Amino acid sequence: MQLIEVNDVSTATEFIKVNVIINKSVPNYIRPIDNDVNGVFDKTKNKAFRHGECIRWILRGENGELIGRIAAFINKKYKNKGDDGPVGGVGFFDCINNQQAADMLFDVAKHWLMKKGMEAMDGPINFGERDAWWGLVVHGFQEPLFKMNFNAPYYKALFENYGFKKFFDQVCFGMHTKEMLSKKFKDRHAAIAKDPEFSCRHLVKSDLKKYADDFCVVYNKAWAGHGGNKQLSKEQCIKMFQQMKMVMDEKIVWFAYHKDEPIAIFINLPDLNQWFKHLNGNFNLLHKLKFLWLKKMSKNKRCVGLVFGVVPEWQAKGIDSYIIEEASIDFRTKLDYEDYEMQWIGDFNPKMIAVAENLTPNRSRILTTYRYMFDQTKEFKRHPVL
Repeated sequence: MQLIEVNDVSTATEFIKVNVIINKSVPNYIRPIDNDVNGVFDKTKNKAFRHGECIRWILRGENGELIGRIAAFINKKYKNKGDDGPVGGVGFFDCINNQQAADMLFDVAKHWLMKKGMEAMDGPINFGERDAWWGLVVHGFQEPLFKMNFNAPYYKALFENYGFKKFFDQVCFGMHTKEMLSKKFKDRHAAIAKDPEFSCRHLVKSDLKKYADDFCVVYNKAWAGHGGNKQLSKEQCIKMFQQMKMVMDEKIVWFAYHKDEPIAIFINLPDLNQWFKHLNGNFNLLHKLKFLWLKKMSKNKRCVGLVFGVVPEWQAKGIDSYIIEEASIDFRTKLDYEDYEMQWIGDFNPKMIAVAENLTPNRSRILTTYRYMFDQTKEFKRHPVL
């Protein structure tokens, strides 16, 4: 077997190919858009390069065939909980079902990270934000959501046999959109809905700036300053909403108000992979036109919960039930979506796990973020509970 560093267009193309070759026979595999993966390793597109660096390898078998790949990276802004010293990352791991091959990939990444002063490595994670390419699928091998890792079940053994240990689980919750919510949701919703000072409505694209501003208010009150999250400016929120506008369904992006002040958000999007799975990883001009045609002509039956939040002064007062039930009424009576899945919640956040379980007990998918300590005599500790 031969390890080859990715250092030119040819090897970067093969890095993409490995994922396709190894997973093409895995049920429910959807090929990621090539540009999305390549963008992670593009210094002009990925802001993580301002505070870190990365490297990639491909692995060839005895006959020159592609049998594996891995990326390793360090990021000074990576917020890893615990006292394990500086922690690097590995990601975009693919490998045939062969422990020796997997060990070669993990070893080369480990040695590179050790030279960079790291004392542990987490994986599979992203060189960037946690909303993409994060965690190993260990339960629920249905079609992956947009920019979600996907792998065969045997990958779990490859990681754990090498010595990786579970740092935290990432839990996704799923449900059928036509399900009736529990009586508790309905009772809490009814108590608030009868008060004229409260209102709830979905986004209107023609007034995008107003809703981007409202999102900014709720986000900054609910998340900024917690867990390393930074304040978002109105300009950043407007830009983000404008970028999402083409794929946004205004009827599934909800806001709750008290006296016209935004107090909660429930942001959902159609699952782009239900369209992208027909593009075979391409997104050039021709495929963009095909995407627009698919979006117009084919109904997307799956949507994804991206962000849910209530400003601190209105938490634990039923506002969560109010906004969810308002959205649920439309899901049940007006919309074509059938499957709903929330983006993952870390098991280190039991409060948010409890909120999700109130909506549905169905843990539709579990991904795991592993940690490998370079000093194997050092005590391993899981991610602390928030």
